[in-house]
Amino acid sequence: MKGQHKRTQFHPGHDSYIYWCPDCNLPLINTKCALCHSTGERIELGPPGDVRLGSPYERSVLHNVLTNNYGTDPLGERIILLNKIGGEDKTDQVIVDGLVLGILRFDLKYLDWRLDLSMDGAAVMAQHTRSRIVELSDVKGHLSGKTVKSDMIQWCSDDVTKGDDVIIRNGKMTGVGTALLDAVDMGQGDVPAVRVRKIGKGRARLKDAVPGMDDVVRANAPAIKQLGLNAMNTIKGLANQQEYRGQPVYVSFSGGKDSLVVLDLTRSALKHSPKAYFINTGLEFPETVEYARTFCSDNNIDLHELDAGNAFWEHLPDFGPPAKDYRWCCKVCKLSPAGGITEEGKYLTMDGKRRYESFSRARIPPKEENLLVPGQVNVYPIRDWRAIEVWLYIYWRGLDYNPLYDEGFERVGCWLCPAALGAEYRRMLELHPDLFHRWDTCLREWADQRGLPAGYIDHGFWRWREHPPKMQLLARQLGIDVVPRDAGAEAFQISVVSGVSPCKAGGYSIEGSARGVRPPDAIDMMKMLGEVRYSEDLGVLVVRTREGSVKLYADGTFQVNGGDRGTTERLFEVAARQLMRAVKCTGCRICEKACPKNAISFEDGHIRVDDGCDRCGKCDAVCVVTRYMGAILDG
Repeated sequence: MKGQHKRTQFHPGHDSYIYWCPDCNLPLINTKCALCHSTGERIELGPPGDVRLGSPYERSVLHNVLTNNYGTDPLGERIILLNKIGGEDKTDQVIVDGLVLGILRFDLKYLDWRLDLSMDGAAVMAQHTRSRIVELSDVKGHLSGKTVKSDMIQWCSDDVTKGDDVIIRNGKMTGVGTALLDAVDMGQGDVPAVRVRKIGKGRARLKDAVPGMDDVVRANAPAIKQLGLNAMNTIKGLANQQEYRGQPVYVSFSGGKDSLVVLDLTRSALKHSPKAYFINTGLEFPETVEYARTFCSDNNIDLHELDAGNAFWEHLPDFGPPAKDYRWCCKVCKLSPAGGITEEGKYLTMDGKRRYESFSRARIPPKEENLLVPGQVNVYPIRDWRAIEVWLYIYWRGLDYNPLYDEGFERVGCWLCPAALGAEYRRMLELHPDLFHRWDTCLREWADQRGLPAGYIDHGFWRWREHPPKMQLLARQLGIDVVPRDAGAEAFQISVVSGVSPCKAGGYSIEGSARGVRPPDAIDMMKMLGEVRYSEDLGVLVVRTREGSVKLYADGTFQVNGGDRGTTERLFEVAARQLMRAVKCTGCRICEKACPKNAISFEDGHIRVDDGCDRCGKCDAVCVVTRYMGAILDG
């Protein structure tokens, strides 16, 4: 896509594997089991490896899929791990008794749950069911990836219908495939009957031992304790540094599991209780608001609730529904309330962000200054933890957690967030039909105004402005047109919304509106001004220069801060020039030739700027596009 960089491979802090105790039959976050002292067997995980314990709701989903497809659920009360992997929506590897049984996913095409069994999963289920079984007449040769004809079918269960996932038996081999015929047509004629995905010698078995959660916690207790000590040492070490000594310590408490752990770790690490702040975006689940208030009240924690009020609904008519690549809501519902914390000098805020959560968080540092909240230094004491370690700590410490996790939510942010999974959004209909229908009505009215079909909303296409390949493919499969009537490229324009005015953070500021350009589009050009940082989470591009700062938000807001009026005006003009170059570039490559550091190159027809840029300005001086600067600013 235009202006976008190629995404680098996800490299979190841990390798993608976990251990499993063969004797106690439970997962281990370290190599040794604290119960029997056995060495765990290594289980490879699909990246990024943010494995977690299955919630009660997720267990019920798996139970229903197994019983609906195969007439039985042999897993019972066994420990179930779910490992999130790439997919069009909620997609997890299912791990039981140290075996990867398959992939449980929410299918956006059918808006329902599917289970794709692995060979181990097929071998296990074949021992407990006679449903969805196709037995071959001992066919010889390599079968994986092949199609088997009907005259090679020896027996088929009556419940098989065309398109079903089926368990395939061929002598001592077991595998998985897709039925190409109904059961009544199997074994008749010389026509394709079953497509074999994979087949092999299936020896997988469920183990006799069925441990409980208490056993899992005790088996991992030494490792959990060490993780906690390491995190507390990080917190204490920073809080005792001269720069922060005597300053208050905050914890960003969202009501989620990660911030809960950080809050407990911070309370344990410090001699005094930290302050907690909760940003109520006005779109929080009712359960989350009640939980955050109750937890802090019950534990004598000073909670500062920063309320965005009705800001989202007030801005919705102007900006339309937010999207994964258009998160204007974060500015008005999160960043604006966060400014309500007023402290002199620098202060620490303990935050629960983790590397495993997303690509944008994969490389978060141990701590960083918040470029959007003056004075705030964010610390990430559990940045290398996986979800299973977070949950084991919660169980080990006996902490009360947000009840929404038991109801099928991986995250407990805003209830209409476009970053939420489609499976979770459908769950909203069951838990909070009033909230669901309010938002659903807004979405359908918005789509109707743009000539978009009802399926655009039903299948979750509204969650993107520029649809990724997986969603483009889904749209073609469903025959849904995802191009609105007004989909023409927005004309580039920068307008000054407010004149130069004193800034509460010091100095002066100018606010404007930048249309026709998104933050990711401007990353390279803005490197010519100063240090660039882009937050995919918030959709915010921040540039630090010697003269001040420039911020470009996904909603089009464009803000420049400088030390005095003249400096601010000059920085605004220079920044506007770079934005114009990002959008209007003709590909003449004059700037590439003019750069004395060879820091400019072209990739897919777009300018790329590397770290060799010393911001000399020679490329800007020769750019033919910047000659038209006067026609762009509206004043």
